[in-house]
Amino acid sequence: MAFLSKKSMHKAPILGFSVFLIPFLAFSYDGPLYDFTAYTECKSVPEKPLYNGGIFKDQAPLTQHRISTSDGSYTPALILQNLAENIMYCFSIWVKIRGADSTLVTASLMANNNSTYDCVGTVLAKSGCWSFLKGGFILDSPSSVSILYFQGTTDKRINVAIASASVQPFTEQQWRTNQQYIINTERKRAVTIHVSDSHGDRLQGASIKIEQISKDFPFGSAIARTILGNLPYQNWFVERFNAAVFENELKWYATEPEQGKVNYTIPDQMLEFVLANQIVARGHNIFWEDPKYNPAWVRDLTGPALKAAVSSRIQSLMSKYKEEFIHWDVSNEMLHFDFYEERLGPEATLHFYKTAHEADPLASLFLNEFNVVETCTDVNTTVDTYIDKIRELERGGSSMNGVGLESHFSKPNLPLMRAILDKLATLKLPIWLTEVDISNKFDKETQAIYLEQVLREGFSHPAVDGIMLWTAIHPNGCYQMCLTDSNLQNLPAGDTVDKLLKEWETGEANGLTDDHGSYSFFAFLGEYRIRVQYGNRTTNSTLSLSQSDETKHFNIQL
Repeated sequence: MAFLSKKSMHKAPILGFSVFLIPFLAFSYDGPLYDFTAYTECKSVPEKPLYNGGIFKDQAPLTQHRISTSDGSYTPALILQNLAENIMYCFSIWVKIRGADSTLVTASLMANNNSTYDCVGTVLAKSGCWSFLKGGFILDSPSSVSILYFQGTTDKRINVAIASASVQPFTEQQWRTNQQYIINTERKRAVTIHVSDSHGDRLQGASIKIEQISKDFPFGSAIARTILGNLPYQNWFVERFNAAVFENELKWYATEPEQGKVNYTIPDQMLEFVLANQIVARGHNIFWEDPKYNPAWVRDLTGPALKAAVSSRIQSLMSKYKEEFIHWDVSNEMLHFDFYEERLGPEATLHFYKTAHEADPLASLFLNEFNVVETCTDVNTTVDTYIDKIRELERGGSSMNGVGLESHFSKPNLPLMRAILDKLATLKLPIWLTEVDISNKFDKETQAIYLEQVLREGFSHPAVDGIMLWTAIHPNGCYQMCLTDSNLQNLPAGDTVDKLLKEWETGEANGLTDDHGSYSFFAFLGEYRIRVQYGNRTTNSTLSLSQSDETKHFNIQL
């Protein structure tokens, strides 16, 4: 039997019978513990396999195979037997290449049910050292024999070697148990309230009422100008969310459609609504690298004229809203598009970040990108590509403060999503899911199912600091997914959000102090109102819970 701390949960996976010691919530668990370990540096020697190899634990030495690919080359592969459906398979492996300075190595899976999973993990491997690939997959149907193979580019001269392979299965219940453990340790804290009289004597039987009045974890949604003047929509939003982002109203094409005619009237009104309701807001965005989402007049500029316009945009926006927005998406989707760097040179983005930081030093500055966490099939935005870009900007002196993951999902691959978050966590920067929705190619019930999976995965990952939905309401619906109909009646996705919001709050608690004059409880991080009554004496206090491994002790005197 092992007694697990939060740190051991993150670093040391244990198979077998264990006990999670959570204050006031201890329970036994005999499944595997998820290992969040990830590496982004290239090493001279591969590390030992996670989970002691998982299903390969008893295979020593590891049996490797080579298969022929469609282009006639050969690539290393692992044979996996008797894979089940709806199981979370987490895998990791170290790869080493020869024949190129670097290449993208992609892990793919072929099952004997004629299913092919084209990408279940990637790594940007470098020559002469070992690179860590972490990924995962879920099968739609059982497969008696499956092949997990690792392929570099189609250049036949590239040789891929593998070592320290690991594949660890998790049932859905095991996965949920691991999620709940992280929620209990990362998003909650133990509290003990001590009640005494004016002489310092502890009071037994004092009545305590605890009410959560705000949540620490930012969970919100995009809003549009449609919320202005719409009191039912405003009330609906405020009842649920503590964070907001403006969908389009701060984008350059919205604030300056004609050169020199800057108009912040609409975002001013939206900001007034947000601040009046103590909602934090993200600034989205300063620059969008996709040419078609820049003002038409900007697309016609070059050289000094474009440089002057860019400088004016930053100074105007940042001086107008200094210290009003907690974040700014400084560069939006720059891994897919390069409008500014193509015209202003490779230092353009670095200049954006430096200038934005000087204009508003307290705002966190983000990159924001799609197809980083949703999939690994987009070669423009593999997890290592994103990490390399952020580190490149950091080396250049930019004040990079956050990782923005748009999170426009189709069918989510949860073990892959978690593996990507693990790698991004090595940056030690705040990670936000900034534009969460599910593709409208699915029916509303399926959207709700997939949305719950993504939200649980984000909320239960220790590196994720906030979640924003992309569900601003328009007369013709929402971008991909709505939470309600036009009458603000919940759709299935809305029911999912309401359920999770309820699950992730402490709500009210009532009790009496024990014979030591103490009352203990376990609560989500945030602000609380504490009412204590003893006889005819009553006092009200507020309590703030921030993240810590230690129990919070709070003394109240009557």
